[in-house]
Amino acid sequence: MNREEVTKSYLEGKDIASHHIESFNDFLDKGLQKVIDEHGTIETDIEEDEIENYEIKLGEIRVGKPIVREADGSTSELYPTEARLRNLTYSAPLELEMIPIRNGNEEKAEWVEIGILPIMLRSKYCNLNDLDREELIRNGEDPKDPGGYFIINGSERVLVTLEDLAPNRIMVEYNDRYGDQIEVAKTFSKREGYRALIIVERGRDGLLEVSFPGLSGRINFITLMRALGLESDKEISDSVSDDTEIMKYMFENLEEAEVESQEEAIEKIGNRVAAGQAKEYRNQRANYVLEHYLLPHLGNDEEDRILKAHYLGRMAESCFELALGRREEGDKDHYSNKKLKLSGDLMEDLFRVSFNRLTKDVKYQLERANTRNRELSVKTSVRPDVLSQRLQSAMATGEWVGGRTGVAQLLDRTDHMASLAHLRRVVSPLSRSQPHFEARDLHPTHWGRICPSETPEGPNCGLVKNYAMAVELTKGVEDSQEIEETLYKFGVNNIERV
Repeated sequence: MNREEVTKSYLEGKDIASHHIESFNDFLDKGLQKVIDEHGTIETDIEEDEIENYEIKLGEIRVGKPIVREADGSTSELYPTEARLRNLTYSAPLELEMIPIRNGNEEKAEWVEIGILPIMLRSKYCNLNDLDREELIRNGEDPKDPGGYFIINGSERVLVTLEDLAPNRIMVEYNDRYGDQIEVAKTFSKREGYRALIIVERGRDGLLEVSFPGLSGRINFITLMRALGLESDKEISDSVSDDTEIMKYMFENLEEAEVESQEEAIEKIGNRVAAGQAKEYRNQRANYVLEHYLLPHLGNDEEDRILKAHYLGRMAESCFELALGRREEGDKDHYSNKKLKLSGDLMEDLFRVSFNRLTKDVKYQLERANTRNRELSVKTSVRPDVLSQRLQSAMATGEWVGGRTGVAQLLDRTDHMASLAHLRRVVSPLSRSQPHFEARDLHPTHWGRICPSETPEGPNCGLVKNYAMAVELTKGVEDSQEIEETLYKFGVNNIERV
C-alpha cells in the first residue's frame, strides 16, 4: 500500500477538522454542565419578614437545535447557508433547570432559556448531521466541507488552536538575579479557569523562597511549610527528600527559620496580606490566601493544605537537584510540556465568564424585584441577552478571556486547501515583536505532529504552525481514579495526589 492510499484510508475514517468537532462535542456533553455545577446556586441578599433566605439552585442544562426566530415570534430550523445569506448567527437555545429555594424549602423546578449558544458546523447538534450528499446539496452545502467552524452574523469564524505550557507541572530553570545564577522551580496551577504561577527559588545564600498570587513579594519556604501544617523539622525535611546531600541544603534552611509553629507562621503571613488590620481578620485573610491562591489545583479546603505542602516539597527538591547537577533545565519547547487549547476548551473558558455575568445579573434582578415588592419569579429575572451578547461579541471580535486577541478568525476561503490549513492551525501566545529563537526553531518532538514547512514568513515565522497530516490529539483525563487503579495493578503501593 503506497502513501497516497494510506492517507486516503486515514482521512476516510478521520475528518480533517475532527479535532475541533470532537472537542466541541465534549464541551457540549461535559463542559457546559461542569460550569453550571461549579456555580451550584445563585445566592441573594433578600431578607424580609416572610423570607429569611432566597436562592436558586442550578440543575441540568440542555442544548437545542439551531433555530431562527422571526420578527413575528415564530421559529424554524436554521441551516448554515441561510445563516450566511441572512447575516444570522448559527446558534441554538440553551435551557437551564432552575429550582427556587425559599427559606430552605425547594419549590417546583423551572426550565428557563438563558441564552443562545453558537453551534459548530458538523458537531452533534448541527442540523447538517445525518444528511446524505443529495440533502446537503439541496440545503446549499458543499458535501466536502469539513465543518469545524462557526457562523457569526453571517461570517465564518474559526477558533484557532492555542499552544501553551501545560498547567500543574513543575518546570525547573536557572535565573539571573543581581548577577548571580539561581535555581527556580515553577508551576502554573490551574483550576476552574483560574491560573496561578507558583515559584520556588533558591537564592544565592542557599535559602528557599516562594512567591504566589495573593502575597506580595517572596516568603520564606519554611514559614510557608509550617503555615500549611508541617511544623516539625523532620516533617518538613521528609516532605522534600531523604537524600543526604539535599538534607544538608535543608538544614541550612531550617537553621535560618523565621518561625517555630503554625500559629506564628499564619500570623506572619497575615501581617503581609492584611497589615494594620485586627489580628482575627489578619489570620482569616492569611488562611483564605493559602486555601485559594496557593496551588489551587490541589483544592480550596483546609484539609488540602498537607497536599500543598508536599507539592512545595517536590518543587524544592527539584531546585536542589538542579543545583547538584542531577537534572537539566526543563525544555519549554518539548511537546510533552505543551497543552493545546482546542475549540471546546476555549468555549468553556468563554462560557464560564459569560455565565458568571448572567448569575450576577439574575441576583441583581431578583433583589431589585424584591425592593419594589414584586413577586419573585425565576423566568422574569433571567435576561438571555446578557449571556448571548457576551458569547457573540467575543466570537465576532476574537477578543477572548484573559486578554487574548485573534482567537476567533475569519475562515480563509481563498481556496479549499487554504480553508483546510486554517482549520489545522496552531498559534503560540509568545510576542511577535521578540526574537524567541528557540521557540521558533523546529524541535525534534515536532516530528509527526507539526508540519515543518507550513509556517508564514516574517514576524509570525515559527509561532504560527500547522498540524501534520495524520496527527492524533490525545485528551486529558478528568478523573484520575482509573489511572490510579491501573497503577495499583502494576504494583504501585502508595499514590500521593500531587
